[in-house]
Amino acid sequence: MPRRWVTAVLCLLALVVLACENGGGTAPSPSPGSPGTEAGGIAALGDSISTGLGSCLVVAPCERNSWSTGNSLRVESHYRRLLDQDPTIRGQAFNHAQAGARASALAGQAEQATRDRPDRITVLIGANDVCHGEVTAMTPVETFRSQVDRGLRVLKAELPKARLLVVSIPDLYRLWEVGHTNDRAVRAWSLGICPALLKNPTSTDPADRSRRDAVRERVADYNNQLAAACTAYGSRCRYDDGAAHQLRFTLDLVNAFDWFHPNLAGQERLAEVTWGAWERDA
Repeated sequence: MPRRWVTAVLCLLALVVLACENGGGTAPSPSPGSPGTEAGGIAALGDSISTGLGSCLVVAPCERNSWSTGNSLRVESHYRRLLDQDPTIRGQAFNHAQAGARASALAGQAEQATRDRPDRITVLIGANDVCHGEVTAMTPVETFRSQVDRGLRVLKAELPKARLLVVSIPDLYRLWEVGHTNDRAVRAWSLGICPALLKNPTSTDPADRSRRDAVRERVADYNNQLAAACTAYGSRCRYDDGAAHQLRFTLDLVNAFDWFHPNLAGQERLAEVTWGAWERDA
């Protein structure tokens, strides 16, 4: 390969990495808080949705575009909305969400967040408890609730003054509804994305229909438990009252790589529909 081609390829790869990190324009980068102090700001706990996965030019975490803590100028995240209210929190955004995380990881993420001393925390967890395998591998509802409670107990013990926002799991069944007739989405899902729901997406076989119904029911059960866990936590916790789940998203809100995770527009809509829950009944 000619040297000039090699140089061009390397430059292109560098631009891709930069775009994934920066989200196409950013506010100042987050900075950690000092241990033992009330740093303020906001922290995100959860899974790949909150990492902004797939919202850049590649299928990789892109935290700058996170609906919760992102500082990209292209997403009006909760963090940027807080900046508009109080510029003194600038730089104080912490993202402990992890791609592939299930509710069992929530306590560990909460422990990480306690070192940052945020005064607001978002929790969006549960999609991987459905999607990490076949229907039989879905996390039992009782186990899911106990794992969520364990994570919230860590926060309450270490950050009793922090305000929590627990967000409902988006409507995964709707994703199948709007995408199963799209050839590109079907091809992407065939790689093993959320097999409990998206395996054989075009099939009308009773067994496949029953499997999808089981997923829809399990997501509803998880959301009920998220709401109950937030209520049990006390007055510092707000549930989004199903706002994220009720979002009637279309395929133009998911990325064109895996046709599953929110793209820039999807992250923006998620931030928009959940933002108001912070002040509900405050």
